[in-house]
Amino acid sequence: MEFIEFLDQKEIEIIRIIEKAGYSTTENTSLCLLSEKFVGFFKKKEKKIIICTANAKKKEAYSLIRSKNNSDQFERTSIHIKKALRHEAVHVAQECNGGNLLDIKRKLSMNPAKNEALKGSINISGEEAKERQAYILEDKPKLLKKELEKYCL
Repeated sequence: MEFIEFLDQKEIEIIRIIEKAGYSTTENTSLCLLSEKFVGFFKKKEKKIIICTANAKKKEAYSLIRSKNNSDQFERTSIHIKKALRHEAVHVAQECNGGNLLDIKRKLSMNPAKNEALKGSINISGEEAKERQAYILEDKPKLLKKELEKYCL
């Protein structure tokens, strides 16, 4: 799977936890064709995370051609893919918690820049609170890893 090339060690550890919990990851399925703006999906019944690597690359005009500008495009593409994986992993943790929100004691808030993406996610899932929590935790890989371990292992 190509998206693995864009991940850091934290995301690899998240994938290992997800796999131990019985979930899998795949990429560029037909769901990714819904819109180029989507970079990830969670298929609850199939216990599967889908990463839309092609969409992330297209968003950032990333190509395999080596050029001075391409390292910046790689980084931006990598950020999209890592956040998508972490976002969908939050939904895995929520499922491991009986389909409920994660019980996080700290007060956390979502970056307002994510409001448009939140609306798109709510249109698909219909679950505002879960999507909001996923958008908050996609920027907190250490906390997400801890929550996955707490609820899924």
